[in-house]
Amino acid sequence: MQVLHADDSRGAGRLLSNSSEGPMGKVRASFIGVDIDVLTMDETLERVREAIVTRKRLHHVALNIAKFVKLRNDNVLRADVACSDLVGIDGMGVVFAARLLGINVPERVAGVDLMQEVIALCAREGYRPYFLGARPDVLRTAIANIKRRHPSIEIAGVQHGYYPPEDEWRVVNAIRESGADCLFLAMPTPSKERFLAAHRDQLDVPFIMGVGGSVDVVANYVRRAPLWMQRCGLEWLFRVIQEPRRMWKRYLVTNAAFLVIFAGALFGARRPIRKV
Repeated sequence: MQVLHADDSRGAGRLLSNSSEGPMGKVRASFIGVDIDVLTMDETLERVREAIVTRKRLHHVALNIAKFVKLRNDNVLRADVACSDLVGIDGMGVVFAARLLGINVPERVAGVDLMQEVIALCAREGYRPYFLGARPDVLRTAIANIKRRHPSIEIAGVQHGYYPPEDEWRVVNAIRESGADCLFLAMPTPSKERFLAAHRDQLDVPFIMGVGGSVDVVANYVRRAPLWMQRCGLEWLFRVIQEPRRMWKRYLVTNAAFLVIFAGALFGARRPIRKV
């Protein structure tokens, strides 16, 4: 007889042992049926630099609890994550859960932190970012703050996210003709995923990153949680405190759903199966 770990249809059992070398040499593991890339911030930045230098497209998505829960019932979002070249571990909840399931996650690579590190990389090495999305006033303030912090940076282009649908091809052409080295896409879900599904192959940008509300943070329209709350996985609580009416239900539902999914994966992975 051989004792194996349970492996359900969502891949929970593979969490304990399987990892592989994905594109550009990164280490990839399966987290309850969703592929994640187990990298440090420095390793992630090296992948970004390599993509820009070689002009080989690298599409990054950031995975947190809310996105993990939503993609299970959202085909557009699930396809966007599955087709991405780099799935960063954005939320501490995912970090803690992955470690409990046997995945050796070295650190969290938050999307907003990665965005700011890539911006700094662009300023140091002469790469040119393009910013698409967010409200016009938020985007203007964010760009002003970036230029103030990085005077040498050259912005390839800027486009707010409130253009009419008939202008979409104009926006795609502007991005392609800009010769941008990276694209920060600050559109909400599912607009971001639909835009990339339709136009990713036409953009001709090496590094593409969905940044969600990170532009609001750069513009100082949204405050981040204190560092100790970030490290403890309590950023969601900080958001609820800031916007209780809008956020409490969202986090209550997604966090509860995640705990149920995680508990099933954890106990299912530890249940022995006898194979004759």
